[in-house]
Amino acid sequence: MNQKQHNYHQSENVEYSEVKSSLITIPIKTDYIKPRESYDIIIETAVKFLKDDDFLVVSETPLAIAQGRLVDESEFIPSISAYFLAEVWSKYLWGYIFGPLFRIKKRTIKNLRKLPPEARSHKEVILNYYGWKHALKPASEAGVDLSNAPGTFVSLLPHDPQVVSEEMERKIFDRSGKRVTVMIIDTDATYRIRETMFTSLPISIPEIKHDMGIFAYLLGRLGKIIGPTPLGISKSHNIDNVIGIALAAEECQKNHENSMETVYDMQKLSEGDFNNITVEILGSITHMPAVIVRKSIKSD
Repeated sequence: MNQKQHNYHQSENVEYSEVKSSLITIPIKTDYIKPRESYDIIIETAVKFLKDDDFLVVSETPLAIAQGRLVDESEFIPSISAYFLAEVWSKYLWGYIFGPLFRIKKRTIKNLRKLPPEARSHKEVILNYYGWKHALKPASEAGVDLSNAPGTFVSLLPHDPQVVSEEMERKIFDRSGKRVTVMIIDTDATYRIRETMFTSLPISIPEIKHDMGIFAYLLGRLGKIIGPTPLGISKSHNIDNVIGIALAAEECQKNHENSMETVYDMQKLSEGDFNNITVEILGSITHMPAVIVRKSIKSD
């Protein structure tokens, strides 16, 4: 995405940008969606700007939180396995040996080297919910999100994102008559080796081999990252186009001034202690749970 050119405009009181003059991205900004609160606010905000054939690309975390898919990590007592995974495997072996060897992101290496004691409980959660093949991944295990959740809570992946994407598309049509495609994505990578696409995440759309955990992370070093991972999509489309649209949406969200890509980004909201993050603090900033992606007229 570094080579893509962005031109920012203002239309219908909403900012949008053109990516390579082929796609337009329109950020959908809302208040914080609280646990067990309806995600219909995404639809209500987006429907005003949607047009036929648009893609509404939705982040997985607000949907998971709306479903109540939250786990309090402070309730999990770390086992010996969790201690090993946090203190030896992730912090030292991946932070100082495997990370530099496999040329993972410098930011990831830096974060691994300063893993807090809470990482032990986090690894215990991963072991309990997803098992060793996901717990062995040094970071971003199984799509469990430490950002945008209050206190010591984390959010699991949303339940049945395929069904949710279809439900959201149906609601948009019922309210507006607009025919769009809804896609739910996770920022965890999809990799490609030749014609095979795969991800470490437990779930994805059928075209991407999933639930590979650490094995996908290691194999990915031999291939290339092609974009974020679509978890569900309401209509079938060419997979390369789907990945391109997911990439455009991800780039738009990264440019959001309140982007919280990692738990360390959340420290900006709580004077360095992410355990003090409350629902009220999360509600004090504007969130971007979705992005409209549209083909530019110039590309037709």
